[in-house]
Amino acid sequence: MNLRPLLVFCCVISVTAIAADTPKLPRIPSKPIAEKKELLFSDDFSGATHDAKWHRVVDTFAFEDGALKGTQTRVKDEPSKDGKSIITAHAAVYGLELPTQDSVVEVKMRFDGCTMMDVEFDDRKYTGSHYGHLCRAQVRLDKVTIMDEREGSQNEVIKAMRSDPAKKDEVAKMMAGKSATFPVKLEPNKAYTVLVETVGEEMRVSIDGKAVAFLKSAGIGHATKSKIELGVAGQSGWFDDIKVWNAAPVK
Repeated sequence: MNLRPLLVFCCVISVTAIAADTPKLPRIPSKPIAEKKELLFSDDFSGATHDAKWHRVVDTFAFEDGALKGTQTRVKDEPSKDGKSIITAHAAVYGLELPTQDSVVEVKMRFDGCTMMDVEFDDRKYTGSHYGHLCRAQVRLDKVTIMDEREGSQNEVIKAMRSDPAKKDEVAKMMAGKSATFPVKLEPNKAYTVLVETVGEEMRVSIDGKAVAFLKSAGIGHATKSKIELGVAGQSGWFDDIKVWNAAPVK
């Protein structure tokens, strides 16, 4: 019996199955999706005093050398001082009280030993996701990830389901399309201008004028984004020259 045709057929089936299981990345619009309107906020972090809209969320941030330096200090889970709870490892986070719906956020980022820097949107009054997390753009040296956290990783229903191994497949289906990761090639200790456009259910990220990531998902369209937060994982990352505009979809 000649098995060669059968083997070829099996190989074709296997390759097809692998391709079907590979998530397809959304197409990145080549042109901006947001039209800048009024400037809501800007800060070049110079001077001895800083805008009261800034506040600590998770340690540790400091104003140094005319920039905002973030360094993750909660690097492992540890018991609280009273021993009654566990303080979990967490990226350093600095918050900006600035209500938006559709916006353009521009900020310079420089990796100085850290592994991740991000721009996040939250609504603390929203109870459907952990701590009101809505959506974020995470930048690493080799990739950019856009996440719909309201409907995905921080959704309270999904978080509860994850404790049940029997619901693993159901959770995977619910998480499908709630994030997208795109490859980039960045260098440490080099400043990059990162632009995050958020309009309706869409988010688009550009670095130094080049569009690098895009996602459309329902949680991004949350109407009451009460906070913008900057995050840093690892040692250390620098933010500078942040600007936030109100925005409208490009017609």
